[in-house]
Amino acid sequence: MKRIVSLVLLGIICHTAWAQTKWKDGILVDEFIYTKAAFPSAHAATIVETPKGLMAAWFGGAREGAPDVEIYMSRLEGDGKWTAPVSIANGIINDTLRYPCYNPVLYQVPGGELILFYKVGPKVAAWVGWMKRSFDNGHTWTKPELLPDGGLGPVKNRPEMIGDELFCPSSTEVDGWKLHFEITKDKGKTWRKIGPLNDGKEISAIQPSILRHGKNKLQVLCRTRQQHIGQAWSYDGGQTWTGVTLLKALPNNNSGTDAVTLKDGRHLLVYNHVLPDTTWVKGKGPRTPLNVALSKDGKTWHASLVLEDSPISQYSYPSVIQSSDGMVHIVYTWRRERIKYVKIDPSKLKMKKIKNQQWPGGQAKLKEFVMEE
Repeated sequence: MKRIVSLVLLGIICHTAWAQTKWKDGILVDEFIYTKAAFPSAHAATIVETPKGLMAAWFGGAREGAPDVEIYMSRLEGDGKWTAPVSIANGIINDTLRYPCYNPVLYQVPGGELILFYKVGPKVAAWVGWMKRSFDNGHTWTKPELLPDGGLGPVKNRPEMIGDELFCPSSTEVDGWKLHFEITKDKGKTWRKIGPLNDGKEISAIQPSILRHGKNKLQVLCRTRQQHIGQAWSYDGGQTWTGVTLLKALPNNNSGTDAVTLKDGRHLLVYNHVLPDTTWVKGKGPRTPLNVALSKDGKTWHASLVLEDSPISQYSYPSVIQSSDGMVHIVYTWRRERIKYVKIDPSKLKMKKIKNQQWPGGQAKLKEFVMEE
């Protein structure tokens, strides 16, 4: 459900042109994956590199939660153009029952198949995890496989291979927001679980991303309702974790984030740099601007890019990878209407320290935005 919220802000600054010129260094491609589609609404994109190039997927339909919502995908062809969206999964249960799909996550098994994880259910609190496999780089797919024992797989962001196990960062939204990991050694045939990492009361956290800090040191960053990005650390290769704490340098508007550790050792985060007012419900804030920050240690973060800075809002749910050629690729929701793709040369990214939770130089602020329930 959407509500239009009007804000009266003292000292409103509206200089979007400044943001567009000052914070664009390193962007090589900035385009829509499609401009026309059979569905009016799209959200929650994922991106992966296959042996034949990039592929993206997302859920699309009448609106989030509508029964006609399916998982769509597009491939970036050799001519530099994205293929037209095609459906690769739906929530048809039987001839009379159909549920919406949610949050696809693509994962390329090294030297093996391409896996699509996705969720199906009448609502988030009741969704279940499914997976499909492709052995021809996404051209055809196997029949759906239900994840066992109520598993969800990676809930939003991509898995990471740690040792000989695939760690799927996941979370639940029943009886509080809680983080956990679902882990498989055999490409999804059998699973084990680690977590939850938090109790869902003091800090409500979902949708983690995994960062690597050396051989056994890992960090997760996640979405919270507590106005800041959440984090947790492991020092034994993900087997045990600290409790979830708040990364006070980085605000979070209760919207999805994603992060990746680059080949040069830096960590890249895509998120909405928005500090919600304490009066806003459940820590929600406008989903604009959409930002990219960099860190050398996961603790001190630096401003690098502003991908979107329009007061219209709804730039959200990013997915980010670094491809084999070293380039960074990001896909994200654009106004709930389309999916945007951005290609970045990380060697050209600037790093200006974020101080007191403020993006250097300020950003466009807005009087009106759409709040997602």
